[in-house]
Amino acid sequence: MLMRTELSCLLVVDLQERLMPAIHRADEVVANGVWLIRIAQRLNVPILASEQYPRGLGHTVAAIRELLPAEAFMEKTHFSCAAERECMRRIDACGREQLVVIGTEAHVCVLQTALDLRATGKEVYLVADGVSSRSPRDAELALERMRAAGVRIVSREMVAFEWLHQAGTDTFREISREFLR
Repeated sequence: MLMRTELSCLLVVDLQERLMPAIHRADEVVANGVWLIRIAQRLNVPILASEQYPRGLGHTVAAIRELLPAEAFMEKTHFSCAAERECMRRIDACGREQLVVIGTEAHVCVLQTALDLRATGKEVYLVADGVSSRSPRDAELALERMRAAGVRIVSREMVAFEWLHQAGTDTFREISREFLR
């Protein structure tokens, strides 16, 4: 199935201040997250962002935190967003069956969230260039495991083009000029 704006919610998992210095390709992951958030905002795709134990790991990095309203953020202590009752309530409240997921760490919170969301019947699309871990090998293994469990592995551009759905519209021209050239 293709990703559609009216069916999608973008889920930003734990892109947090104190964690990012240890993450492989952190700058690229954050930049790709900002890019995708800005497109989601233009296309009216709801966005939620989790923070794993922010007292210990800090809040979401400023580049992303500044783009989102305070009500987008969800605090958690479970590794999986879906295991945290309030986070899952917020995900369900979006009323969307497709979850497009970015974040860290790929082999911990992202993996557990994706697998748990799949178990609830959600369609999960993991943005490969929007996730990472401290170790590249852990991230690679996580992507393999998620793919085997039915999570669809995609790129940020796949998300953008599927959300846009067609060329020739004012929205396509605007997003193409700003994000795709």
